[in-house]
Amino acid sequence: MSRALAMATALALLLLPASACAQTQTQLKVRLRPDRPRALATLEISIRYEDPQAAVPEPLRRALLRLPEGLNVEVPRLRSCSPRALRAHGPKACPPASVLGGGSALAKAQAGSQILSEHVTLTTVLGPLVGLQPTFDVFAQGYTPFGQRELLSGTIVPDEPPYGEDMALTVPPIATLPLEPDVSIAALTLTIGPPAGSRRHAANAVIVPAHCPKGGLPFAVRTGFADGTTSTATTSIPCP
Repeated sequence: MSRALAMATALALLLLPASACAQTQTQLKVRLRPDRPRALATLEISIRYEDPQAAVPEPLRRALLRLPEGLNVEVPRLRSCSPRALRAHGPKACPPASVLGGGSALAKAQAGSQILSEHVTLTTVLGPLVGLQPTFDVFAQGYTPFGQRELLSGTIVPDEPPYGEDMALTVPPIATLPLEPDVSIAALTLTIGPPAGSRRHAANAVIVPAHCPKGGLPFAVRTGFADGTTSTATTSIPCP
C-alpha cells in the first residue's frame, strides 16, 4: 500500500460512522515519562484487543492513534530510514538517529483447534517525507512458531482539537497456514522516545504540552479490522 493510500484510508477510518462497530473490544493505556510541562519525554502506548465471543480477535488492518494538541515529536537530527533497506535488512540498516522507539506485540492465530501465540519485537523509525508529510515505519520481527518479519507503514496527519496529530498505521494481511485466518494482534505496546536512563537531549523524544486542558491530556485509538468493522477506545493522562 502506498503512503498516499495509507493516509487516505486513515482519514476514512476517522470518518467512518460509529454503526460499523466490531465485536472486538479495544483497551488503551498511555504513559508519559516524565510528565512535566515542556519536558522531553517518552510516550508509551499500550493497546489490547479482545473478542468476548472468540479466542482470537479479528485481524487488524489499520489503526489511528489520536494525540493531544501540543504533543510534538522532537527530532534533534532529522534522519530517515529507507523502507526498502529496513524491509531487507532490519533496523541495523537504519541510521541510529532515525529510530523513534521500540515495543512488542502478542500475535495469535487459529490453527485448526489450536491457538498459536507468538511474541514480536517492534522497532519504529522515521521514514522519508511524502508531500511534506512525516512518515514512519514499524518493523515487526516474530520468532516462533512463524518467525515472520513485516513492515507496517504509517503517516502523521493533522487532527482537530482537542487532538493535534494522528499516527495512522496500516497492517498488511499476515498469512499463517493454508485455509486458516490471518494473524491477529492481541496486544501491542509502542514507545516513542528514548529508553529510561538515556540522554534525552540527544535522542528523539516527545515534548509534553505546555498547557493541559481540563480533564487531562486526551488520547484515542480507532482500529479497523479485516471484517470491515471498527473499534474505538479513549483515555487521558491527568494534568501534571
